[in-house]
Amino acid sequence: MVPITEQPSQHRHLENKSIKEITELINNENGTVTGAIEKVLPQLNKLIQAITDKLKAGGRLFYLGAGSGGRLAVLDVIELPTTFGIEKGIVNIVLAGGIERLIEAREEMEDNYNEGWEKLLQEEVNSKDIVLGISASGTTPFVLGALEACRKNNITTGCIVSNPDSSISQHADYPVEVITGPEVITGSTRMKCGTAQKIIFDIISTTVMIQLGRVEDNQMVHVQLINKKITDRAVKMLMQKVGIADYAEAESLLLANGSVKKAMDQFNMNLQK
Repeated sequence: MVPITEQPSQHRHLENKSIKEITELINNENGTVTGAIEKVLPQLNKLIQAITDKLKAGGRLFYLGAGSGGRLAVLDVIELPTTFGIEKGIVNIVLAGGIERLIEAREEMEDNYNEGWEKLLQEEVNSKDIVLGISASGTTPFVLGALEACRKNNITTGCIVSNPDSSISQHADYPVEVITGPEVITGSTRMKCGTAQKIIFDIISTTVMIQLGRVEDNQMVHVQLINKKITDRAVKMLMQKVGIADYAEAESLLLANGSVKKAMDQFNMNLQK
């Protein structure tokens, strides 16, 4: 049986279509992605709870992937320390071919059955951690070999795949099978599969960070002050939260403490003196 992600596109003779026709059909196909994710929210919630529990207990999350899904996971890992102020190394990515060769898109490395586990060993992965395999097909050897080895070493595993009953899902404690159907261009899983993966990464990391107390109300109170735009936003956030009317005073307090949360705590301590 042909995997769903490899089944022929439902749209024929794309080369004969106008720009308007192509953009409409791609947009319509993308519109089905959130419905596919909605169907797997119960499984996704279990995975998120497992990740949260591991991180609260001092463990780490490892995204493990190849191809488009792996590269999208890199974006999530890069942005989390800035957005939520977590230490680097809590959320990690193990990418086929290595992050240092990201832009080369070395797709052939996904066929290496042993490399994923070898890279995890280099990171000293252990039973405190959780490893999340990413594979549109659900059969990628790089991911499959690593998850099999994790199972043998009592390391908790999850996966995000786009075909049902895959071999990778069978080796995941928390499988999430989001079925987005055939792509507009047959087999091009950078499209709907990639869109679903990006949305799911956002859901996972944001929900986990909220559960870890890195968000208050709906605001990034631990955001790193890496540029003027973010610093300005943080100053205004601090003014609103503690009632400081003077911008310069709030800015001084913020910069002295390094984050909105720490500045809030310092402000409240000063009030108690």
